[in-house]
Amino acid sequence: MKGLEFEGRRILVANIDGKIYAHDGTCTHEEADLSNGFILGDRVVCPLHLSQFDLRTGEAVTSPAVEPLKSYGVKIQGPDVYVEVD
Repeated sequence: MKGLEFEGRRILVANIDGKIYAHDGTCTHEEADLSNGFILGDRVVCPLHLSQFDLRTGEAVTSPAVEPLKSYGVKIQGPDVYVEVD
């Protein structure tokens, strides 16, 4: 899991079972930086209130967060990972 910043937004990139996923890196509950959290299986756990998000879909899995994370497309070219942002 790696947190990045691009044009003022946090992006979280994670490798789950060899597949790369990218989502907003800010918890939808309290603006916490999810890259400061930890991975639990296929979920990221927010460091502030322990909300969990599915890293495959961005879905909020446990409260207090209820809103999903925005997901981004990912393209792999050789050793490089590209995240498609709007």
